[in-house]
Amino acid sequence: MSTNKNQSTATNLVSLHKRALDDFDLYLNRELSSLQFNARVLQLAQDPSVPLLERLRYLSIFSSNLDEFFEVRVAGLKEREQLDLASPYPDGSHPTELLRKISDETHALIEQQYRTLNKELLPALAAEGIRLLRRDELDKAQSEWLRRYFQREVLPVLSPIGLDPAHPFPIVQNKGLNFVVKMSGHDAYDRDSGLAIIPVPRCLPRLIHLPAKLANAEHHFVMLSSLIHGNVDLIFPGMEVYGCHQFRITRNSDMWVDEDEVDDLLSALKGELHGRNYGRAVRLEVADNCEKETQNFLLDQHNLTESEMYQVKGPVNLHRVSALADFVDRPDLKFAPTTPSFQDRLGPKADPMAAMVEGPVLLHHPYESYAPVVSLIARASNDPKVLAIKITLYRTGDDSPIVDSLINAARNGKEVTVVVELRARFDEAANIRLATKLQEAGATVAYGVVGRKCHAKMLLIVRREGRSLRRYVHLATGNYHTGTSRLYTDFSLLSAEPEIGEDVHNMFMQLTSLGEVMPMHRLLHAPFTLKSTLLELIEAEIEAAKAGKKAHIKAKLNSLSEPKMIQALYRASQAGVHVSLVVRGICCLKPGIPGVSENIHVRSILGRFLEHSRVYNFHANGQELVFISSADWMDRNLLRRVEFASPIVEPKIKARVIHEGLDQAFTDNVNAWVLQSDGSYNRASSNNEKAHHVQQFLLDLHSD
Repeated sequence: MSTNKNQSTATNLVSLHKRALDDFDLYLNRELSSLQFNARVLQLAQDPSVPLLERLRYLSIFSSNLDEFFEVRVAGLKEREQLDLASPYPDGSHPTELLRKISDETHALIEQQYRTLNKELLPALAAEGIRLLRRDELDKAQSEWLRRYFQREVLPVLSPIGLDPAHPFPIVQNKGLNFVVKMSGHDAYDRDSGLAIIPVPRCLPRLIHLPAKLANAEHHFVMLSSLIHGNVDLIFPGMEVYGCHQFRITRNSDMWVDEDEVDDLLSALKGELHGRNYGRAVRLEVADNCEKETQNFLLDQHNLTESEMYQVKGPVNLHRVSALADFVDRPDLKFAPTTPSFQDRLGPKADPMAAMVEGPVLLHHPYESYAPVVSLIARASNDPKVLAIKITLYRTGDDSPIVDSLINAARNGKEVTVVVELRARFDEAANIRLATKLQEAGATVAYGVVGRKCHAKMLLIVRREGRSLRRYVHLATGNYHTGTSRLYTDFSLLSAEPEIGEDVHNMFMQLTSLGEVMPMHRLLHAPFTLKSTLLELIEAEIEAAKAGKKAHIKAKLNSLSEPKMIQALYRASQAGVHVSLVVRGICCLKPGIPGVSENIHVRSILGRFLEHSRVYNFHANGQELVFISSADWMDRNLLRRVEFASPIVEPKIKARVIHEGLDQAFTDNVNAWVLQSDGSYNRASSNNEKAHHVQQFLLDLHSD
């Protein structure tokens, strides 16, 4: 009996332990963590050590991030609330409760955003001779010039809508600038509804640059919204306007297509794109001087509540204000220009394939140039010995030299296979155009696997060399996008190693053909082996720590939210494993909880470049296993996407990845924020130590 009782007690303790790691209180909410990330972006806009025009850019990034958050995340929560679905989050937050918290936090953030604009940035810009002029600041000559500009460039493309039974409230576009106008008087048809809507076309520039001679200054601008407001009498001739207020509606923009029920994914997505602009409203932004009656009218028209309305003290879309940074040529108010470096083996005129035969090559972007990757594909497209090129494209940007090379390769008779991810959010239209363009050139275009986004970034080149074929591979943590390669931190691995080449070949076979899961020599791949292997590696560190051996886990990620991974890290901490994480954005793990996560430290780094690379490092009894990957530790990446993680084996490259990708980030005391157990972040401080800025350190390290 005693033995059975002890066994029962032990079983109960194990059960309690398991339940403890499932406790709601051990998890931060995904959506609130996303808002915390955006709050850190806003702090950069408030940071006086950041160049002035770059602070304006950060304010713009904050605005566009918040737009997407409402379009996708808040829209999804509202749908769950309407259907009364259970919480999908490990913290147990119900959609209704969460929407209330989001509203409270977002209202506070937006108040900060406009205070930063009006109290800090605009005065500082004015002191530098860069001004956004209000209507009451214009002199007579400027007002007359702007009135002529309005009559010539703006009025002809406006289509105001007077509201009456024949003209109900229009379905305004997602995130479009609009005005609600109140007036009195009778029009030509004796109508006197007194209310009109002005949808402002997106083709109109949001900033009007005043001529230098007229402004007596080089950088004076007027917002389009001010121009329309100041000339509203020309839009409604003979009417007396006594109210004119800008507003903007944010709508549900998350596209959904039942892939099991459509025959042609490209056509189905193409048909859904237009509807993105007219989904269900999720947010109203309105000028702060708009009277209550008009606010309620706009809310009623869009089935929104007062908590979903945001009154703003300035332009309703601050993302457009960032155009100032592009218009104004003031290098002293921007980040100093940088020139990416080249490795000796991969100079501007070097043959990347010849370098890869000598051994694998690691590139760290944007500190090292992306040109070798572009050159590799360009050379392959013209090389008569190259038989096939296979590549995954997630985001590429317009006028991509990589796409041009793929088209050239197809026209040169090479077998070109392109896996285009049509469902890359907000790039669907561009990717549909891309897929069509490649197909017309003769490339074989596939759209991945039904129900699985292809997020892996990989390139395979097959070349005949003598009597055999050699495979050349490029694996990356970032996209094949030459523009973001200058703005995002990412790793590229160039390799001609046969085992990696065969693994990448097998991944392409699984993406485009049919068959069982193929075994891999080196690569881990989701949704098959990546998550299970990561859990095994964490478990190995736990066992090492229990045996009194050195054990650590280091990782750099964009996001961490997958519950099983978090629970494994909690168990690692409990066993004494030192866990150091750099998580740029969403993090649902709570560090520093006694008895659970006191050995886990999490920081986020934001700076000039977007921290985008994914790196995993396990001590592994001194082996120091290192992987670069396309995957974050989120449910969607590990279970619902096609992803890879590539081991870094060559000792010098492995040391570089650990040093540049991980260790330097853990010592940053300038642009690092440290996550607290309550979900808040404290900005790291040098504490009278020498300032260490990881991005600047790496720029200096790789400078020519």
